Amino acid sequence: MTSVELDAIDLKILRELQRDGRMTNVELAERVGISAPPCLRRVRKLEEAGVIEGYHAMLNAPKLGFDLVAFCMIGLKRQADSNLKAFAAATAGWSLVRQAWMVSGESDFLLHCVAKNLTEFQDFVIEVLTADENVDTVRTMLTIRQVKRVGLVEI
Repeated sequence: MTSVELDAIDLKILRELQRDGRMTNVELAERVGISAPPCLRRVRKLEEAGVIEGYHAMLNAPKLGFDLVAFCMIGLKRQADSNLKAFAAATAGWSLVRQAWMVSGESDFLLHCVAKNLTEFQDFVIEVLTADENVDTVRTMLTIRQVKRVGLVEI
């Protein structure tokens, strides 16, 4: 994947959209100091280049009844390409897994999980993760409280 050439205005656009993706194009143009038509063209170009992947609402999980956030470090029995790909594909079907990364080090995968409660999370770990024939180790970390939440990229 190649990086995209961005100028100062593109970076301002990205910074503002990361702070507030709901603003209108007119508001965005005012914030970055250009008129609305070229601002819209730039945003569309950033979307087409894959720099902007989408727009999402940040939801408050506990207010929706999802009180548990945990991370799972998964070690596979075999790290053959087919095993890594199969496990990565399986994560797509697990609704508790909100984000997943293939990692280096002592584990092969890091899973970010959100569940309604401890029982639901425990059932997932026992019935899904440890039951997977290629999973060797599962280490879980229950979170206490989130202390920082910002956009994923510092611009």
